[in-house]
Amino acid sequence: MGSHPKDVEITDEHPKTLLLQKHADYILGYSKKKEDYEYTMTEHFRVSGMYWGITAMDLLSQLHQMNRSEIMDFVRQCQDKASGGFSPSAGHDPHLLYTLSAIQVLVEVDGLSEVDVEGVVRFVAGLQNSDGSFSGDQWGEVDTRFSFCALATLTLLKKLDAVNTEKAVEFVMRCQNVDGGFGTRPGSESHAGQIYCCLGVLSITGQLHRVNGDLLGWWLCERQLPSGGLNGRPEKLPDVCYSWWVLASLTMLGRLHWINAEKMRRFIMATQDPETGGFTDRPGDMVDLYHTLFGLAGLSLLGESGLKRVNPVFCMPQYILDRLAISVQIIST
Repeated sequence: MGSHPKDVEITDEHPKTLLLQKHADYILGYSKKKEDYEYTMTEHFRVSGMYWGITAMDLLSQLHQMNRSEIMDFVRQCQDKASGGFSPSAGHDPHLLYTLSAIQVLVEVDGLSEVDVEGVVRFVAGLQNSDGSFSGDQWGEVDTRFSFCALATLTLLKKLDAVNTEKAVEFVMRCQNVDGGFGTRPGSESHAGQIYCCLGVLSITGQLHRVNGDLLGWWLCERQLPSGGLNGRPEKLPDVCYSWWVLASLTMLGRLHWINAEKMRRFIMATQDPETGGFTDRPGDMVDLYHTLFGLAGLSLLGESGLKRVNPVFCMPQYILDRLAISVQIIST
């Protein structure tokens, strides 16, 4: 079989096993380099970066190495007192994307009691539109990612009844396409990241029966390229983050076994940097926290030893959802 024009080559030079300690060291080192250019340039999504790093450390059973009081000080500063929502860092506008990240961080370090939870609920509920969709912030952009962020945030807070979930589901279903996939809004092309968000909404609300699992499962499986990696839509290069968006979606649909797991594992392992630790989008590129979390989370879904089990809807260790007694719908086969 010849190589795919939109693919990468995996060779024997690439790592084949999980470099657990290297990844923990990389994440710890990242949190200490506050003067670095890379750190400075990530201010506009800092609280999400904190979620990626903390969740990755928890999956690696290294969360105890993180400084909880520093984490709490930072997250508290991100809560906007007027709206109740969270911004990426102090001085920025609050947004649903960062509100979910902040709540995930607070749940992982058991810090919900130290912020204004009612303010968060008020912020999220205030962003639901009359058609059931959610705007990301006061400026009004609508996207199915925001539907997921809203419902996931409220589920973690045990406040899902603060919004109209029936209307939220109806809006998501209007974003489904004839290929079985979902887009950002009605009529937008199917994309693996949006599919994950829309299935997450349906899983949280117990409505997964509304999708054709075979049709959508087939679309998702077709994202696997000869290298073993997954892309987000046809004719794109593979990217390790889709190891999460696609595998988590297939897990929710009960069809994870439909892809070639061994080739998938080989691709994810090849995106590790054996010198610095961390994962890249594809072999040979620069590592970052985002791809490090989703590389580890993808491996966890595949049952990799040495990693805690991840929840396919929330991308958090399963034990945390068990502790909160939060259950989501997964189709069993």
